[in-house]
Amino acid sequence: MTPEAVAHIVGEMFVTAFWIAAPLLAIGFITGIVISLIQIVTSIQDSGFNSIPRLIAFLGGCLMLMPWMVHKSMAYTIDILGNLSRYAR
Repeated sequence: MTPEAVAHIVGEMFVTAFWIAAPLLAIGFITGIVISLIQIVTSIQDSGFNSIPRLIAFLGGCLMLMPWMVHKSMAYTIDILGNLSRYAR
């Protein structure tokens, strides 16, 4: 296996990990901004008011995006295992 092939596999891994994590990170970012705006408007500075809605948003995002995330992970795994003979050379 050449160093270029290893770099290609690692690059694909990072791109796949990015695309799997990006929607959840965006949900957390948007939820954090909305909650911060609500805290500014209402002058509520409770830490539970900040973290609990964000956790609920992450849970909802995970449940809604889980089929897509599993499909993306399976496509990457099938691609790696399908080309295993090429990598073994």
